[in-house]
Amino acid sequence: MLVAWLNHDDLWHTQAEILKKFFLEHDIRPTYFDCAVVEAISAAVRRLHEKKRSREVAILFTRLEMLVPVELITWILPDVPRLYSPALDLMHASSGELNFNDALMALACREREIPAIASFDSDFDRVDWLQRIAAPDDLPND
Repeated sequence: MLVAWLNHDDLWHTQAEILKKFFLEHDIRPTYFDCAVVEAISAAVRRLHEKKRSREVAILFTRLEMLVPVELITWILPDVPRLYSPALDLMHASSGELNFNDALMALACREREIPAIASFDSDFDRVDWLQRIAAPDDLPND
């Protein structure tokens, strides 16, 4: 989701903007995990380099700073030593469909009683305790 918010040319950008607007209108405050933020900026920068658009990297960093100021980041990477084995177990249970960061975020959501994750990554659908939100209609009606 974050990659699509950062990159206006992303395939999912329009859908991400619809969801972001919905969150704002309904006072839903997203949680930005550190590993998701660094993965998103890394992926977005890599895509720009692959498309020979390196001049736009500075714009991406500006968007990141505006969208996710450092004080809004939830730091879960210090939990890695404790969650390492459970994350590997979750990766294994998903037959490798979840990568380590995704497994770590799913576990962090469970521990913090965060019931949903905004993502276009359908691999999160394999996590029993987590609802994936890819559009406003995915949110419960309560």
